[in-house]
Amino acid sequence: MCRVKTHDDHQEFARLVKRWEEPIRRLCVRMLGDLHRGEDLKQDTFMRLFEKRKDYQPTGRFSTFLWRVALNLCYDELRRRQRRREFLRDNAAEGADEELGAAEDCPGPDARTATLEEGELVRQAVLQLPEIYRTVIVLRHYEDLKLAKIAEVLDIPEGTVNSRMAEALARLSRILQPKLRGAPERAPRIDSNQCEKIFLCYESSQT
Repeated sequence: MCRVKTHDDHQEFARLVKRWEEPIRRLCVRMLGDLHRGEDLKQDTFMRLFEKRKDYQPTGRFSTFLWRVALNLCYDELRRRQRRREFLRDNAAEGADEELGAAEDCPGPDARTATLEEGELVRQAVLQLPEIYRTVIVLRHYEDLKLAKIAEVLDIPEGTVNSRMAEALARLSRILQPKLRGAPERAPRIDSNQCEKIFLCYESSQT
């Protein structure tokens, strides 16, 4: 990245894109629950990265800088969606509002099936988490970042990452408990530890 910053080296930038485009795509898709919009934000991330190349500090890790650029774009998109939902609630009739709100929150038509597999239930549960909890789940369980690295990316103490992770898993367990109740032999009761095991079983190998 230093050569990109100092010499506008397009060949080096292309190499960085090739190395990082898939992790960034996964991150954006998981944060948004939208394959096509995630792909768009992946492209936006590298456009923003090149625009901000002069801001890069060689004393820091390039990966940290890149994760932050991508996450900030995801946060901006999530806030736009939230404002859009609020606008629809304020301006639509009650029945239409409920229908539009449900459509906005849903990750897409492929996810709307009569009987969802447990892996899909977990993915939908993650999308229901507030962004501060969704972020730590995605970075830890999808991108396999260590807690110390997540703390560096988010610029928060590692203890805060731990507490957010614990709260995220607790919230996931509350969301998943009634939905997995139909398979008691797999998850008769779900606490946060069991939730993490279910998450790892169905999600850690997914892209």
